[in-house]
Amino acid sequence: MAKGHRSQIKRERNEKQRDTRPSAKLSYARVSVQKACFVLDAIRGKDVQTALGIVAYNPRYASTLIEKLLKSAIANAENNNGMNVENLFVEECYANKGPTMKRIRPRAQGRAYRIEKRMSHITIVVNER
Repeated sequence: MAKGHRSQIKRERNEKQRDTRPSAKLSYARVSVQKACFVLDAIRGKDVQTALGIVAYNPRYASTLIEKLLKSAIANAENNNGMNVENLFVEECYANKGPTMKRIRPRAQGRAYRIEKRMSHITIVVNER
C-alpha cells in the first residue's frame, strides 16, 4: 500500500503523467469550433515558419487568434523549454467546444428564434524535430 495522504499520492502520480511539451491555450475564443478547425487543419504538422506564413495571409477571423496563439507557443518553447525556434513544428492543434451564449431574435407574428453564439477552446502544441 502507498504511503502518504491520498492527495499527495494523486499529486505524485500526476507529476509522472504530465505533458512537458510546450503549448499555448486560448479559452473562450468567440469563434465556433468548425470555423477554427479550417485554419488549424491548414497548419497541423507544418514547421512554425510555414505555419506563421499560412495564418498571416489567411482571410478568416480565426487566423488572427491562431497567429497570436502560435507565437505564444513558440515563445513558451524558446523561453521555458530552451528549444531552438528553427527546429520547431506544430505537433498538435485542436479546438474543443466551449460554452454557447444563447440570444433571442424576434421574428414575424410574435415568434422568437434562438441565435447561438458559440465559443471554443483552442490549443496548439509545438515540438522539436
